[in-house]
Amino acid sequence: MRFEFYHSGLDNVHKLSVDGTVGNSIHFSHWQGNETPAEVKADTSTEIALNLVGSPNKNALTQGIELVTNNHFDTDGVLSVWTMLNAERALELRDKLIPAAEAGDFSEFTNENAVRASIAIQGSDQPVTADESGSPLANQLAGGLVDDDARAYELVLPQVERVLTRVDEYEHLWRGPWQQIETSIESFERGASTVQEFGDARLSLITVARDVFGPSGFDPARHAAPFTAISRYAKGQLFLIAIPYQNGWAYRIDYPYYSWAETIVRPRIERRNFALLVSRLNERERDGAGKWNLDTSELSSAMKFTLSDGKLSASVLQPDEVADVIRRELAASAAAGQSWN
Repeated sequence: MRFEFYHSGLDNVHKLSVDGTVGNSIHFSHWQGNETPAEVKADTSTEIALNLVGSPNKNALTQGIELVTNNHFDTDGVLSVWTMLNAERALELRDKLIPAAEAGDFSEFTNENAVRASIAIQGSDQPVTADESGSPLANQLAGGLVDDDARAYELVLPQVERVLTRVDEYEHLWRGPWQQIETSIESFERGASTVQEFGDARLSLITVARDVFGPSGFDPARHAAPFTAISRYAKGQLFLIAIPYQNGWAYRIDYPYYSWAETIVRPRIERRNFALLVSRLNERERDGAGKWNLDTSELSSAMKFTLSDGKLSASVLQPDEVADVIRRELAASAAAGQSWN
């Protein structure tokens, strides 16, 4: 097997499309719309690749094609490609590969080292962010910012096994983001940050403590929601995230962080039309420049309370009030025959 990052010159070449999906290829991907063979499907593309390289039908499934490609750089993509190129060793490291892929693509916490390895590779606990600082590992190896995905693969792929098996050596790459995750988890453990589950609506109300973000509190220009901690503690099919901000609350409503992908084990989550809910919430806002808006700028985002430029703003509504409006709207949808899944 050999890897070449996707470019238009490969359009007419038969290839194996790993993680990302491109045309004229056999898919081994969990992205929506994939055509991955059913016998190797799994929740992450890394596990799909592991199923493929361990399958007695590998040659038939790949049709003898040796060229592997992907069209983006993130932890799951890197680990999927590495698995295809290093089949025997990858199977031995299965228990390290899958949790790291889940940490990168789904913001999930299986164990500390998996999260740390993913941070070293992709730099964030979300696969797609507005952060343009690139891969910490690629940047270190290049001696500067790497903003080219193909180059990032060239640098990172030879280091994957070492990152997975000796992640402590890369502490300088993961320490900062890991400390933020650790602080968030500790906040939930001691009850400063909380999760309230509303089983009737499959809604999780997550209230994040101010001190999670440091002495000055939340700053939407600098801080993101604590995705890994939320994923660990929230169990609903819709997350209402409330963060103290200025004289009110910053809000975002997300689907579970795995739900953007096609999953086999994790339950699939229906995307809903929240236009009426947005209207209901905006009717209750009494003043201020912000508004509730539908939001699909991130893989699992549904709604946010924002300024006209899309930045989070402070709402005057209390978390319980917002949760009540959501529950009422979901109940009305259910009564009209629109059900979850």
